[in-house]
Amino acid sequence: MYPTIGQYGLYTDFYELTMAQGYFFYGKKEQTANFDYFFRTNPFKGGFTVFAGLEDFLDFLSGFSFENSDIEYLEQQGLKTEFLNYLKDFRFSGNIFSVSEGEIIFPNEPVLRIEGNLIECQLIESLLLNILNFESLIATKAFRIKLVSDKKIFSDFGMRRAQGLGAIHASRASFIGGASSTSNVLAAKLFDIPVSGTQAHSWVQSFDTELEAFRAYAKIHPENTILLVDTFDTLKSGIPNAIKVAREMEKAGNRLSGIRLDSGDLAFLSIRARKMLDEAGFNYVKIIASNQLNELVVKSLLSEQNAAIDAFGIGTELATGKPDAALDGVYKLAKIGDKPKMKISENIEKVTLPGKKQVYRFSDSEGNFYRDAVLLEEENIEDVKILYHPVYPEKFTSVQDCSFEPLLHKVVENGSSLLKKKSLVEIHNYLLERAKLLPNEHKRFISPHLYKVGISKKLMETRNNLATQLKTNK
Repeated sequence: MYPTIGQYGLYTDFYELTMAQGYFFYGKKEQTANFDYFFRTNPFKGGFTVFAGLEDFLDFLSGFSFENSDIEYLEQQGLKTEFLNYLKDFRFSGNIFSVSEGEIIFPNEPVLRIEGNLIECQLIESLLLNILNFESLIATKAFRIKLVSDKKIFSDFGMRRAQGLGAIHASRASFIGGASSTSNVLAAKLFDIPVSGTQAHSWVQSFDTELEAFRAYAKIHPENTILLVDTFDTLKSGIPNAIKVAREMEKAGNRLSGIRLDSGDLAFLSIRARKMLDEAGFNYVKIIASNQLNELVVKSLLSEQNAAIDAFGIGTELATGKPDAALDGVYKLAKIGDKPKMKISENIEKVTLPGKKQVYRFSDSEGNFYRDAVLLEEENIEDVKILYHPVYPEKFTSVQDCSFEPLLHKVVENGSSLLKKKSLVEIHNYLLERAKLLPNEHKRFISPHLYKVGISKKLMETRNNLATQLKTNK
């Protein structure tokens, strides 16, 4: 759990509370509802998204209630006494179905389904979107770096550039995506992530000479000495001084672990540094690079520039999900009581799918992911042989000879979590196993192949009939 800020009932947008109050006084507080969480576009112009944040969301949800001071505050904002009395005893009591954390997911398929009374489903919307959108964005960014790092390790260095306490979520999601460690000590403690970090330029500058700074650090941290070599002149000063300290450490029975490059032409400097270290007999000393790195730069350094880099520190672009500010996840009403509901729009891509649904993943004869399908929950998957494009029904595909698996599983029942907690290592390993089944054309960075998500004929007919009815009755 995170450092407490009291209960989490106020961790919401105000309109969730004004709508909830409206439901309360309009006699809808016992009305059942079904909401779907999904997103419309993969981030980073990519071909997939990594689902992350589920355990965090459920942790926050377990504390989603209102203290006396919260009630007093809401009274000052004009909410009514009867509704506030209802909130005093509020706890989420519904059901939640979700894909597994670490799953590979795609646009326009429900990856989380909320069932409960209308008020409780509405109140938790902002919390859900806040956590799942951000962690999924960062986990996807981290996994893209993992895909191109060629078995090199990388650490999350992004705390100082992250958005406030979002740094904690960012470190967790980064580890799910593939980071080997984090500089964020609080996140490391909370989630059992290896912590890493050595020195900044201020350490070197605080001494009279660079060599003195290096010697002092090696004396205090002989078990893990990584020297930052670019404070003054990387090739003429930093690396020669690091080599001097490496020799002194060997005489004392220790070893210099590595050097870090944080500026300049990283490919050129790493190649020169590797040559200098090797010629001095220190082929075991690792070279770590940082400085505004992302998956595209890492890919270029390793596969195009043949940089002699052993590990990376990734900061701003990882922790903030740059250049995408957010995942465009949305939370839409799909059913009220026994009535399916949908949003219609002039933009056909924003028309939502009504009713209570299940998502299935079809695999080809080799076990690789082939298609995802959205069906009404009551449908028998064995009877579904054709999937239709959700926007252009004239486009369809056969899944007759494919194997399949359901993706949505119950993780909360009557307000109580059923989810078996996993370590972040287990979640990351699950991601790796699932990603092996995703064909490479969906993983490439330039014009990735679109993974197709289809709907059943029955769901398509339900949507079309309801859309016609809504347009007639509006």
